[in-house]
Amino acid sequence: MQTFSSVWAGQLVSLVGTSLTAFALSIFVFQQTGSVTQLATVLLASHLPQILITPFAGALVDRWDRRKAMILADAGAGIGTLLLVGLYLTGSLAVWNIAIAVAISGLFQAFQWPAYSAAMAVLVPKNQFGRASGLIQLAEALGELGGPIIAGFVLAFSGIGLVFAIDVATFLVAVVTLLLVRFPKPAVTEAGAEGAGSLWHETMYGFKFLFARHGLFALLLVFAVVNFAFGFMGPLFVPLGLSLTNEAGLGTAFSVSASGMLIGSIIASAWGGPKRRVLGLVVGGALLGAAFAAIGLYPSIYWMTAVIFVGMLIVPTINATSQALWLAKVEADVQGRVSAVRRFIAQAALPVAYVLVGPLSDRIFEPMMAEDGVLAGSVGAVIGSGPGRGYALFFVVIGVSVMIAVLVAWMYPPLRHLERDIPDVVQQGSSSELESRSTEDPEV
Repeated sequence: MQTFSSVWAGQLVSLVGTSLTAFALSIFVFQQTGSVTQLATVLLASHLPQILITPFAGALVDRWDRRKAMILADAGAGIGTLLLVGLYLTGSLAVWNIAIAVAISGLFQAFQWPAYSAAMAVLVPKNQFGRASGLIQLAEALGELGGPIIAGFVLAFSGIGLVFAIDVATFLVAVVTLLLVRFPKPAVTEAGAEGAGSLWHETMYGFKFLFARHGLFALLLVFAVVNFAFGFMGPLFVPLGLSLTNEAGLGTAFSVSASGMLIGSIIASAWGGPKRRVLGLVVGGALLGAAFAAIGLYPSIYWMTAVIFVGMLIVPTINATSQALWLAKVEADVQGRVSAVRRFIAQAALPVAYVLVGPLSDRIFEPMMAEDGVLAGSVGAVIGSGPGRGYALFFVVIGVSVMIAVLVAWMYPPLRHLERDIPDVVQQGSSSELESRSTEDPEV
């Protein structure tokens, strides 16, 4: 756990920088263009290359030293940020070249999660999977908490150039931390031997592994639906928030909301999640959908902040419970490719959401909820009408859809009985094996 803790600390610093830049770019693009479509285009550029390359990245991670794969991911993402610095200093920062820079970062970040997830399988004892997953959620929460509030005030009092400089520094911290540690190599299992071969074969084995386990695949589809909903909501948070407050106020609101994720992460890391993990995931998903819907019910930044706080309180336990379940059910030497395919399937619909959200919000939902819109006298009487209320209605529709999808999924027996029907894998590496590795390399 000592090595895991060191890596976790470095990734925490990096996450703060990433969150800071993502929030600042969202505000910059929307203020420059006034268009959700343009903002969604940048998000699409960030995620699409990452999604497409992820299955191959996972297979490569299982071939490589997971530590070196994480170094590659952090260093490569830093290159994308350095490109943004250069564009800013030359006065040529625009939506199209921002899209190129974030696409470069996204390509390298495709290696990040498979490598991090695979590293957990060899660094963390089985009985600590839930708590370690909770700590990862805690790091993400701290990033979400610190990034927006720092970005809001840096944008207000300095400019986006300082945001980029801070982000570059955080990537350097993450890389240096990884250079100071070593990861043990996972033992070869029957699944790993079956999946060995060419890069294409190893990549396809990740899909084969999941398709053969109907319960895990169904769980993955549930997360795909939730991520699809997030794909619609991601570009809408900033426009909805700016219809209620200014940049600094929105940064503060996001950080206060993210404190819910911080508290939830502390709870998840101490608790480890519910014993009946699948039931916990279904209940948590339904509650999260209800929180999504509630965001749009009242036109107040305080209401929006409070509801997102509640939603973020739930997210860490959902994610930590899911990750602990996958760590328990997937052999360590195929974690990289399975984690990558998980992410690929779970996020495959994100580009569709990014393509649709701009036209739907700008041309349909916002006009319908304008002061003279067709829904102003009916739905508008409940949630309000005018600028931003079309975005609010979008949140309501998305949240209700997530609730329905999660509850329907619970009716599928392979998902409901997943923990009973799919046995836990044997913890890889005996204590004597780990001890001998530590003797050979004191840094393990």
